[in-house]
Amino acid sequence: MPLFSLSRSWSTHLVGAALAITASAFPMAAATAQSAYPAKPIRLVVPFPPGGGTDMVARSVVQKLTEQTKWNVIVDNRPGAGGNLGVDAAAKAEPDGYTLVMGQTSNLAINPTLYKKLPYDPLKNLAPVVLVSSSPIVMAAPANSKFNSFADVVAAAKANPDGITLGYSGNGTVAHLSSELAQNAAGIKLRHVPYKGAAQAMTDLVGGQIDLYMSSVPTLLGQVRNGKLKIIAITSAKRSAQLPDVPTLAESGYKNSEAVTWFGILAPAGTPAPIVAQLNKAINQVLQQPDVAEKLRSEGGEVLGGTPEQFSTLLRTEIPRWAKIVKDSGASLD
Repeated sequence: MPLFSLSRSWSTHLVGAALAITASAFPMAAATAQSAYPAKPIRLVVPFPPGGGTDMVARSVVQKLTEQTKWNVIVDNRPGAGGNLGVDAAAKAEPDGYTLVMGQTSNLAINPTLYKKLPYDPLKNLAPVVLVSSSPIVMAAPANSKFNSFADVVAAAKANPDGITLGYSGNGTVAHLSSELAQNAAGIKLRHVPYKGAAQAMTDLVGGQIDLYMSSVPTLLGQVRNGKLKIIAITSAKRSAQLPDVPTLAESGYKNSEAVTWFGILAPAGTPAPIVAQLNKAINQVLQQPDVAEKLRSEGGEVLGGTPEQFSTLLRTEIPRWAKIVKDSGASLD
């Protein structure tokens, strides 16, 4: 069973190994649920478009889950409103185990504060099933940039305040707020250039129209591997296996700048506990498969897994943590 691990600072909230809850905890009810479930296709709502990081994580899990269990699991992409539309649709679905959602940091921990009116409450309207993976946020520069480390950026920003441009995809995203943490830790201000999506931002970064870009690892790895971009900083507690030569911001002396984006599967609140347990057990088994773990790691991620209770604990820790970051940044969306 994979160990749940996000960071040293959060580990105190989550004690011990991630032991999957099995149906044996509910012997009679579980036997009934398992004999009848699933009797029809299971829909996993992905609240972002196909091809993005959340979609990649979801499809990696679904493909192996279908192979191992012979269940019919369908990915249903429902993008819009920063992931809120898809999460809301799943939260309001029948709590029978046939609708799930792939949530992540933005729509579960950030959006409750970022949006003035959120149509769902992650803690009241959703039942955590299992954490899947996490991915650090990185700062990238063009391959020919004069910046080779975050220290270079700090020195230049102090010499020329507001003279360095930093792009990211969307106000209030993990990338945006991670950049705020990094700037606050270093005592600098960069000139923000928000984009509606990663495609145009990547074009501008490679072309030198912006100096820097913050994003999750999967978005940038392709351009790094083909020599067009370089990674100069990473926000996780430890170095990425895919970017072993890139020091973390904490290693570089910038404390309180730690941030990752994590992904997890949830069901509507009220979904029977034996079904949640059955799903948790099956998905944990998927995450232990070498090909799935390697796929997630190859995109810069860390496999998590664990119990529904550990996912719930993470949510209760992350929502107030990101609320403070959002408020300090001044970000707000209607």
